[in-house]
Amino acid sequence: MRPISYLRAEGTDAVDSALRAVGGDPGSDFLAGGTTEVDLLRQNVLGPRRLVDINRLPLAGIEDLPDGGLRIGALARMSEVASSPAVQERFPLVSRALVLGASAQLRHMASMGGNMMQRVRCGYYRDGESPCNKREPGAGCAALAGVSRNHAVLGTSEHCIATHPSDVAVPLVALDARIHTRTLDGEHTYAIDDFFLEPGDAPHREHPLTHGELITAIEVPALPMARRSLYLKVRDRESYEFALVSVAAAIEVRDGKVSGVRIALGGVGTRPWRARRAEDALVGGPATTKSFDLAARAELAAARTTPMNAFKPELARRTLVRALETLTADGSPS
Repeated sequence: MRPISYLRAEGTDAVDSALRAVGGDPGSDFLAGGTTEVDLLRQNVLGPRRLVDINRLPLAGIEDLPDGGLRIGALARMSEVASSPAVQERFPLVSRALVLGASAQLRHMASMGGNMMQRVRCGYYRDGESPCNKREPGAGCAALAGVSRNHAVLGTSEHCIATHPSDVAVPLVALDARIHTRTLDGEHTYAIDDFFLEPGDAPHREHPLTHGELITAIEVPALPMARRSLYLKVRDRESYEFALVSVAAAIEVRDGKVSGVRIALGGVGTRPWRARRAEDALVGGPATTKSFDLAARAELAAARTTPMNAFKPELARRTLVRALETLTADGSPS
């Protein structure tokens, strides 16, 4: 049995206390909802000597921004954000991704900041024994020649093909969200494109954060077209399963042509995948099924598959086309 100590950060300087406690000790980690951290502790994948409970920090609000966007506190729970009238009205794709991302029990516990930091669901990473470059750099990747049905086909490398697990990160990438953090040196901001890293030759490094750097908020800038948006998720079962493929999309059509579009894919990338090739192919062209299909094909042309996940590019193509068809049909997306 491994001893683990516990510290609750509270009081008037609770944020700084938490930063000092974790930043000054390589063996300490922050603890919020714990829905991933505790699992990995039990599986002996993570081994902190101390957990610093940050749940009493004043980081749980949802605030309106002057431009019509939202600032979501890192400790806001998934269920709170999903049910927020402002989120449902301005960013329905975010609300839907949160609802589809976990059971009600987990949504009540899991924090938005913690969701951004959750680790991959690759079975080889989580078994604590198989070769895994994320868990032990240089050990190798058992998934490359192993069971890889749920693994990524975009953004992979010879060192890692694990799929990014978050649902809500997918629409946040489509919306150009920003991640705010704090260290003892001050506040920092990351464009979400810079926050999630592809594995390359350093798959153990998933974020640019330093040890002890704390996410404080997620900023979602205003995007009028996001009021008519959706998150479409395809999975093996309807009961809170991780995505085989998901699509977050918003589109604006004027005089039959696409004047603006945002697309991100989940379940297929080593990071939440912004579909910029598809976006570029669509803007200025007709809002037709043929155009949607060509754009999807352009995005997925770079897919690298294994024999077990070779179905994913086709599934992703069909899901993306369906999402765009739904958004451009008469009536509201379901």
